[in-house]
Amino acid sequence: MFKPEEIIQIQTKKEFHKIAMKVFRFQYENNPVYQQFCNLLERTPTNVKTLVDVPFLPIQFFKSKEVLSSKDPIKTTFTSSGTTGMVTSKHHVTDLSFYEESFRAAFSHFYGNIEDYVVLALLPSYLEREGSSLIYMAEDFINSSNHPESGFYLHNYEELSSKLIDLDQQGKNILLIGVTYALLDLIELNKFDLKNTIIMETGGMKGRRKEMIREELHKILCDGFGVNKIHSEYGMTELLSQGYSFGDGIFECPPWMDILTRDPEDALTYVEEGKTGGVNVIDLANINSCSFIATQDLGKKYSDGTFEILGRFDNSDIRGCNLMVV
Repeated sequence: MFKPEEIIQIQTKKEFHKIAMKVFRFQYENNPVYQQFCNLLERTPTNVKTLVDVPFLPIQFFKSKEVLSSKDPIKTTFTSSGTTGMVTSKHHVTDLSFYEESFRAAFSHFYGNIEDYVVLALLPSYLEREGSSLIYMAEDFINSSNHPESGFYLHNYEELSSKLIDLDQQGKNILLIGVTYALLDLIELNKFDLKNTIIMETGGMKGRRKEMIREELHKILCDGFGVNKIHSEYGMTELLSQGYSFGDGIFECPPWMDILTRDPEDALTYVEEGKTGGVNVIDLANINSCSFIATQDLGKKYSDGTFEILGRFDNSDIRGCNLMVV
């Protein structure tokens, strides 16, 4: 069996490829849903020799199947948000240490020690439901920051505004992580001029506001908070790792995560770097469910390994990969 440290200690592309291929073989043998999917595509450990040959499981499977590579008891189930009546994704987790080690190490990799920050979390739509993996991560950040000022905020925007201004003026390093529509609500109530604060949006209007292109959104947020860049986090219920952007919507992966961009018309082939394609995610921390996931996002990957998210497939249709999806 794999241990979290074996995944988190990956440093080179060679190590990543070697462990990713081991993970593929392990999940083929131990994940019945993934094995059936691979068999239907006639891609098995006998003929898959490199990562571009590995089948990526459509993310919709988490809505209709129990995607597990472990027979250990389920410790928790993360669920996606959705409107009433919508079928939501269920990510069953048998070992939370993989998630904890992954998000702690990824934050440290990009931003340094969490103890150096006051963590303010403005995540109302997530706090109001059960099973959010984002809330689990944010709560760990808040507790690990060791700052009494760290905490969650729901709809108490005035209290948050006062605290944010006060802490920023004191010269504290602040991380304000928020769902997009709530950050917009906040700057409609107050205009800020922040000098020591990272604004990190997690995406999502959740039906509260009209969607807008990233450039427009980030300009409004930059002006409202008085900052030069808006940071972003790229994660989802079905993953146990996150990518981070320091601005301009350009994301980086931690060393145990990577993306590939598939042809939107042929899910088993890939587009060139810099071309728009469907986003396939390799998340090696996802060892006990599935590490190879075909998402519903459209994006571009660049030669330096960074990537950009441009939108989603119309009707969430992943062509050529809908075998077994019910």
